[in-house]
Amino acid sequence: MSPVHSAAASPRAYLDELPDDRRRAVAAVRAVIRRNLPRGYREAMNWGMIAYEVPLRTFPDTYNGQPLMYAALASQKRHMAVYLSGIYGSEPLRAWFEDAYRATGLRMDIGKSCVRFRTLDDLPLDLVGEAIAAVPVDEFIAMHEAAQSLRRSRR
Repeated sequence: MSPVHSAAASPRAYLDELPDDRRRAVAAVRAVIRRNLPRGYREAMNWGMIAYEVPLRTFPDTYNGQPLMYAALASQKRHMAVYLSGIYGSEPLRAWFEDAYRATGLRMDIGKSCVRFRTLDDLPLDLVGEAIAAVPVDEFIAMHEAAQSLRRSRR
């Protein structure tokens, strides 16, 4: 069974836990993410999944003491998921992504900040790569700070 929350210490160890079909799919998505990841983010294991985050040395002022998660990749019980916090922090980017996804003709299964897929053929890898490349670290930090400022002003 695929891990819902892994205790793996590294992305390689995470992949090694997965059944062959999931390992191949997650490894392929990971390769696309790594190829398109803007400078300044780092790959790590966090929240029980492969995470792409803003290191604390770059932005230490987080609400929970954890690095800001830009993207992540996980194998869940019934599906795999790629989390795209960068595009879901921006209404125009979210709309662009969802419109482009629909245009592929693939079945879109999107949650609050994730795209769920059962097989690699269900996921438009080129579009995922474009979404990953879309938000440089400084813009992601600015999006986060704006959202936190808005939350504080509503209190």
